[in-house]
This record gives sequence, C-alpha cells and structure tokens, in this order.
Amino acid sequence: MSNPIHVTEDAAQRMKALQAAQNWSDWGLRFGLKESGCSGYAYQLDFEAQPEDDDLVFEEHGVKVFVHPLHLPFLAGATIQYKDELLESGFVVDNPNVRQECGCGSSFSVE
Repeated sequence: MSNPIHVTEDAAQRMKALQAAQNWSDWGLRFGLKESGCSGYAYQLDFEAQPEDDDLVFEEHGVKVFVHPLHLPFLAGATIQYKDELLESGFVVDNPNVRQECGCGSSFSVE
C-alpha cells in the first residue's frame, strides 16, 4: 500500500534543513487539522520528537510524517510541497479533500 500522505522531494529537503538547523534530525512532522478561520480548519505543521501512541507514521524521501488517525480521512491524498518564490516562501498543502477555501486563503472546509 502506498503512502496516503505525500511529501515532495523539495519539501523533504527543506524539512531536513530545518531539522538539521535545530538539531532535530530524528524528529518527524506533525501533519493535522486544527479549527481555525472562517471556513473551519487550518493545517497543523509542527516538528515533534516522537509520534503519539495512536499516530500513523508515514515516511517519504527520508522524512517522517505523524498523522492522527481521526485526521487521515480529511488528509488522505494530500501532498506537502515547498514553495520558494520572490514574494512568498513556505510549505503548501495540495489536498483533494478540500471543498471550500476562505477568501484570505488561511482556512478551508473538508465536509
């Protein structure tokens, strides 16, 4: 079975650089949802030392991703990318489960 969460090679390289800078080489990326904004949810992207007991752990391009099982139905098929443009840089999520996005782009709905 393939990973339900994808990390592009560019995003993985950026994550590894951030982990190395903080001496977090064995840490993983917490990928989840949190209630936020006018559309309902925002992504949670944080580095953590270890997964929680019930987390699902995926690995791609040498990067571990921790996902709570309750979030997986809303995140399955998502791709974490890294965008590095003149006016904006950062991690971007392409999620096929998103039904509506906020006008400001900071929140979305998945229902």
